[in-house]
Amino acid sequence: MTTVHVGLACSSEELADRFYRDLLGLQKAEPKTLPQSLSSAIFGIAADLKIINYSGAAAHFEIFIHRLPAQKEQPIEHVCLAVANLADLLQRGRAMNVKVLQVPKGETFLTFIYDFDGHLFELKEQPRA
Repeated sequence: MTTVHVGLACSSEELADRFYRDLLGLQKAEPKTLPQSLSSAIFGIAADLKIINYSGAAAHFEIFIHRLPAQKEQPIEHVCLAVANLADLLQRGRAMNVKVLQVPKGETFLTFIYDFDGHLFELKEQPRA
């Protein structure tokens, strides 16, 4: 089994660009529209939805631009990404005011970041070849 893409909702194109393009370094494709007939049938949303694809060599995110409901609890769902230079990504993320969470686990840490709409991403550093 291979992951084809991860679909998430973001509240604005600007916030999506800042996280997926500017921080993660993914390529942004030209926006498309999911017509109301499909968004209603699939998601129960009676509106056209703007879709923006951000992709790289090993990751592809399909981002739906739509207002998000307020979250009542900390989400359990998350996406785990392997990055080439974890320290650099965290430094750039902090400079962009991305929320960083590092949780002690034995002798090391589990590292997470949140995008600007509250989606949780676990980060692991890729082993060096």
